[in-house]
Amino acid sequence: MSDAAQPTAAEVRSAADAVKAAIDRHLEAVERRTGDDDPAVYDAFNALAAAAEVYDELLYDRHDEVTPFEIPGVDESLPPYAGPAEPHALSVLIRRDYAVAEPQRLMAQAQRLADLDPDRPDDTAAPAGGSVHAALGVLFGEYEPDEIATRHLEFGLEEGDSTLWVAAADDLPEPGEWLGAPFDDTDPATVVCRFDVSSVFDEDDEDGTDPGAGGVRRI
Repeated sequence: MSDAAQPTAAEVRSAADAVKAAIDRHLEAVERRTGDDDPAVYDAFNALAAAAEVYDELLYDRHDEVTPFEIPGVDESLPPYAGPAEPHALSVLIRRDYAVAEPQRLMAQAQRLADLDPDRPDDTAAPAGGSVHAALGVLFGEYEPDEIATRHLEFGLEEGDSTLWVAAADDLPEPGEWLGAPFDDTDPATVVCRFDVSSVFDEDDEDGTDPGAGGVRRI
């Protein structure tokens, strides 16, 4: 960047003052929060993220320095909200990824479930433990996804990334309207909030050890 295009020292100082004010507003909103999804906290968080980003850019352009912190902003993942102001319906979309870390454990658990099935004929060998494909069908047919998420290690699964989106709508779709392609028509601009879990958000403890759980980001 040329000298002529560089921000002035006063502009950098003004951006730093904006970050300080945004920190105060965020703390005040947190102290007065009315629940986990308080919109005032959400707005203050986004304002702090935006102010910190501006300061970081100006600091680098003027002094070739960066800040020691990073605040994830909503602009990285979602466009500005453009859904209904007063939603009358909502859609909750969940994705959870798993690695089949222990196939033998998975198939053994599926076979155990099949053996306990009172409707299985005594002279018929259950195919549940014969393949990972069959075992997954038995497992997800028996347990709710939330229970599998809680007991995944028991079933030989290893957690990957997961995300939950809450999207607003004016009205509920007609019955059966989206069943053919349930995830195709979601507009990110209608997402009210999202909740991400990923190892990329992990932060080491002060002693340098890994806390051992996927980091969480609420947007």
